[in-house]
Amino acid sequence: MYAWIWRKLPFGLAGKLTGSLLLLAATVALLWYVVFPWAEPLVTPFDDVQVTQDSGTPGGDSGVEQDAPAGDEHELPYDTEQNNTPPPSSDE
Repeated sequence: MYAWIWRKLPFGLAGKLTGSLLLLAATVALLWYVVFPWAEPLVTPFDDVQVTQDSGTPGGDSGVEQDAPAGDEHELPYDTEQNNTPPPSSDE
């Protein structure tokens, strides 16, 4: 395909290089101004990221929600208040 385009461009080497640059610029402009704006609503759900920052605690875990929202009653099958695993043994 590229060889066919190169053969069809007129005016020798200088014209072929200029024509190639113009075709490349036209392709980029078509993608930038037509195709990408058309496709943006289709990919928006994948790009919908919300980052929150807790400005009250410097150096804290910003963006991490501390309390579960109201109505979130997920039952966990284990205790989250203490660590029930034994400490690692020291074999020194």
